Amino acid sequence: MAKIVVIGSTNTDLVIKTERIPEQGETVIGGSFMMTAGGKGANQAVAAARMDGDVIFVTKVGDDMFGEESQRHFADENLPSEYIFTEHGSPSGVALITVDARGENCIVVAPGANDTLSRSDIDAVRSQIEAADFLLLQLEIPMEVVEYAADIAHRAGTKVILNPAPAAPLSRELIGKLYLITPNRTECQLLTGRSINDEKSAEAAATVLLAMGARNAIITLGSRGALVAESGGEHELIPAQHVVAVDTTAAGDVFNGALCVALSEGRTLSEAATFATKASAISVTRMGAQSSIPYRIEIK
Repeated sequence: MAKIVVIGSTNTDLVIKTERIPEQGETVIGGSFMMTAGGKGANQAVAAARMDGDVIFVTKVGDDMFGEESQRHFADENLPSEYIFTEHGSPSGVALITVDARGENCIVVAPGANDTLSRSDIDAVRSQIEAADFLLLQLEIPMEVVEYAADIAHRAGTKVILNPAPAAPLSRELIGKLYLITPNRTECQLLTGRSINDEKSAEAAATVLLAMGARNAIITLGSRGALVAESGGEHELIPAQHVVAVDTTAAGDVFNGALCVALSEGRTLSEAATFATKASAISVTRMGAQSSIPYRIEIK
C-alpha cells in the first residue's frame, strides 16, 4: 500500500449544541456539551488511519493536559508517536465550536502549539516525506511550513494534496506544486474570485484552479456533492449521499483523509471522491470531529 504523510494541526474541540448560533453580542442558552479531539490535520490523519491507510502524522502539541491526552489518543489510533512533537511552554491548540439545530457550525480556534510547527520540524521528517507517495496538508499551521513541506515533496516526486482550509490566499508557486487541491465552495471563491452557485459555475472555478497550476482539483459542495476536475479537462459531479445532518464539523476533513487513502490504493479521482463522500456522509450524522469519523468497515 502507498505511504501517506499528513502534516497539520492538533486541537481539542470544546463543542456546545444549541438551537441557533448567537448573533454578535448575544448570549443564548445551549444544550449538550462535549470535549473531543479535533484539528484539521489530526482529523484528516485519523480519518486516513481509520480507512486503513499507511499513514504517519506530523504535528505539534503543548506540554499541558490537552497535549498529553492528544498523545494518548494518537497512540490509540496507531499513529506513530515519534512524529508528534511537543512545544514546551506553549498551550495546545483549542477550538470553541457552536453547532446549531441544522448541524451547521461556527468555530473559533486558538492555535497554540500549532503556530510553532517549524521548518526544522519538517527537516526532522524530510526522509519520511521524500519516501511517501502522498503528502496531505491544510492551513492551520504556518504558511511557510506548508510551502516548505510542499517543496520537499514536489522535488522528491511525492504527490502533494492541499486542503486549503481555513481559507487563505495561496501563491502561484505553491499551487503549481500541487497534484490535487480540495477547496470547499467558500475557499474556492476566495482563490479564484468566482462565485459558485451551481455545477456550471463550479466547473468554471475549477478551470481557473487548473489554470493557476494545480494538476487536479476537487471542489466539495456540501449536500450537492463534489466536483472532480482533472488536468485533461474532464469534469464530473459526484453526488452526495443523502443523510440527516447532526453536525457538519470535520466533514471536509473526513472527505480528505478518505480520499487520500483511496488514491493511495490506486483508485481514480472520481472513484476516490465517491468513496470519500460516503465516509463524509457518515460523519455528519454524528456529533464532534474525530468522534464522528467512521471506520473502513462502515463504508462497506
